[in-house]
Amino acid sequence: MELPEITKRLLAAKKEKKLSFADLGKAIGRDEVWIASVFYRQASASPEEAGKLVDLLGLSADVAEVLTEFPTKGLGPLVPTDPLVYRLYEIMQVYGMPLKAVVHEKFGDGIMSAIDFTLRVEKEEDPHGDRVKIIMSGKFLPYKKW
Repeated sequence: MELPEITKRLLAAKKEKKLSFADLGKAIGRDEVWIASVFYRQASASPEEAGKLVDLLGLSADVAEVLTEFPTKGLGPLVPTDPLVYRLYEIMQVYGMPLKAVVHEKFGDGIMSAIDFTLRVEKEEDPHGDRVKIIMSGKFLPYKKW
């Protein structure tokens, strides 16, 4: 996947300043995953958030302006090839319908919002190899009848 030029600039500045997404999130008052989504143009920042980000990264105001624009979201129509992103895709291919069935049993006919939504990544230390813990929390939205 070819990264947008703005993403390349943001990542280069982050690396140069030796900052993590968690560092940036703490400084702005947002979660590290949300900050990364702004970098990868999957979310837009407010003018204040964008200004703080570019100040921390030593970038110009033109970058802040781009970060406030509404992005086109999603990876595109192709199956992802990055191994980590592909594994998440594969998890949904294998467990998507079982998850759907369990959600319907617990909540009824509806969906989980990806708008009223949070996502966190945690590291679980394990003597057999550290584990990735991904926590998704979205508001349940029942389908309406009319």
